[in-house]
Amino acid sequence: MLTPAELVWLMAAVAKGDEAAFERLYAATRAKLFGVVLRILRRQDLAEEVLQDAYVKIWNSAGQFNPALASPITWMASIARNRAIDVMRKRTETSIEEEPTAMEAAADSADPLARREMTEELKKLLECVGRLEPERQKLVLLAYYNGWSREQLAAKFETPVNTVKTWLRRSMLDIRECLGL
Repeated sequence: MLTPAELVWLMAAVAKGDEAAFERLYAATRAKLFGVVLRILRRQDLAEEVLQDAYVKIWNSAGQFNPALASPITWMASIARNRAIDVMRKRTETSIEEEPTAMEAAADSADPLARREMTEELKKLLECVGRLEPERQKLVLLAYYNGWSREQLAAKFETPVNTVKTWLRRSMLDIRECLGL
C-alpha cells in the first residue's frame, strides 16, 4: 500500500494526464474501493461496473482533488460510494425489509484478515464511532458503511428524514472532535 503522500503525488500526476500514474493509483486503491462499492451493492457484477465508472470519474476529475480537504483515498472512496448509492437508489428490486441482516452486518466488527490491515487512522476512527451511543453507531454505520439513504434510515428508525440528518450531522461532529479534526 502506498503512503498518503505517494497517493497525493499520483493524483497530481493523474491530473496532468499521466496514464502510468493512473495505473499505479488504480493498482494501489482498487481493492479498497471495490470493498466500499460491494458492501453497498452486494452484487459483484454491479460493483465491478460501478468501480469502473468511479475510476473514469477519478481520471476525469483528478484536477479537482484538493489534498488540503481530504486524503486521496477518502476522496476516491466518496466518489465510488456516491456512485454506488446512485445505482442502489435506481434499483427498486431490493428494499430494506428484504435485507434484514443489513443492520447486523453494519454493526459487526471487521473480520480477522481485515483487522490485520487496519491502519492506525482506521483504529482511531472506529474507536471514535464506538464512543457514540449504540443507536447513533448503527445510524452512522448504515449511512456511511452500507450506503443507506436518509430516507431508508428514516424508515428504519421510524423518524423524520430531517431528524436523521440532524443525528448524522451531530454524530459526525462528535467523531471529528474525537479525531481532533
